[in-house]
Amino acid sequence: MTYYITKLIITTILIVLISEISKRSSLVGALLAAIPLVSILAMTWMYVDTDSSTSAVEFSNRIIWLIAPSMTLFIIFPILIKKGVGFYPSMGVAIIATVTAYYLMILMLGKFGIKL
Repeated sequence: MTYYITKLIITTILIVLISEISKRSSLVGALLAAIPLVSILAMTWMYVDTDSSTSAVEFSNRIIWLIAPSMTLFIIFPILIKKGVGFYPSMGVAIIATVTAYYLMILMLGKFGIKL
């Protein structure tokens, strides 16, 4: 149980730290957020949990296919905000569009025999 609490604390501290840094410098915050910290943490925890890099490699390979659809959020959200749509509706639409883009990518890859 202590191990899970430690994982939770480390992960939470990183997210809060990035949020606080972003308040002072959106560039530094964006740079830190652009670094795939969540993926790095997930792969690290996978390795620590299993003492094998196999699951981390598989995870990493699947992420590559999902990078392009994840850009949907970062394209749609600012467009909606600039058009005067409120923050929460813009975020909601961008999230739904991103989930749809993920689904379509997975569906398309499946047609080519690539299974995520």
